[in-house]
Amino acid sequence: MTELEKKVYDLGVLPVIKISNPDDAIPLAKALIDGGLPAAEITFRTSCAAEAIKRITEAYPEMLVGAGTVLNAEQVDAAVAAGASFIVSPGFNPKTVAYCRSKNIPIIPGCSSPSDIEQAIELGLETVKFFPAEAAGGLKMLKAMAAPYGAMRFMPTGGIDASNLLSYLSFDKILCCGGSFMVKDELIKAGDFATITELTRGAVRSMLGFEFAHIGINTECKEEAERAAKLFDVMFGMPIRETSKSYFAGSSFELMMKPGPGKYGHIGIKTNFVDRAIAYFERLGFAFDPESIVYAENGKPKFAYFKDEIAGFAVHIVAK
Repeated sequence: MTELEKKVYDLGVLPVIKISNPDDAIPLAKALIDGGLPAAEITFRTSCAAEAIKRITEAYPEMLVGAGTVLNAEQVDAAVAAGASFIVSPGFNPKTVAYCRSKNIPIIPGCSSPSDIEQAIELGLETVKFFPAEAAGGLKMLKAMAAPYGAMRFMPTGGIDASNLLSYLSFDKILCCGGSFMVKDELIKAGDFATITELTRGAVRSMLGFEFAHIGINTECKEEAERAAKLFDVMFGMPIRETSKSYFAGSSFELMMKPGPGKYGHIGIKTNFVDRAIAYFERLGFAFDPESIVYAENGKPKFAYFKDEIAGFAVHIVAK
């Protein structure tokens, strides 16, 4: 996975934006950053696309900005000159792809058939856009089409919204999803950037799916942990389950057999994607204890503790 692909994967969602007024570019970028998605694919559907890219990349150089709906080499040059770090096209144009490859410019071309994918492979690409995703058959079509191409990753775009985002991202061959549902034209034109921030934040949290898992309570010894667990069972009907390090009372309370992480114990939070959650929190300035990270067989993290405690409790995230 290239550095760009890693950044896009970590985001999970790439906002696809049409800007008609370049004065909207900077407040829109800030709305996305504040909402937790410091990235944008600015489409070349308007004459001010290059100017919008230029303003955003100058104001927020840390933001990942690409150019979308790029149809030819001339637009590639204009996008890159404005500051775009990657190119996205609606279809597969071999000339445009070859041009980008010759200039070492990352490109994610649109593909909707096995023939498109094989052309992409021929030109050395490992990531393509599946477009228009829902109109072309949705996730069912993508899974069938992706099956013969083990190394190929996809960025479905078109018809993706909060209702189907998670189902797409749960397919392991998807790098991220492109979507405009949090940056609708009418909101941009109305200057309603506060709503864009809230919709963006909602999309991120929907993707990550944070839920309370359990609270761990430190005790001094196995006997104390067992007594406490039995009280939860007697009082509230929470069945006891013993593990190598603790007793669980139901699924919400873990009584540690000896003091573990945290002054008083720990709090577990479930998430759909531990790796994306780690990237999200690190963008917000939070740090994780690298020694606490546990990896699944596929190499992705499935468990991690934050470095800092909250009110005397260590906090970890864990895969659902």
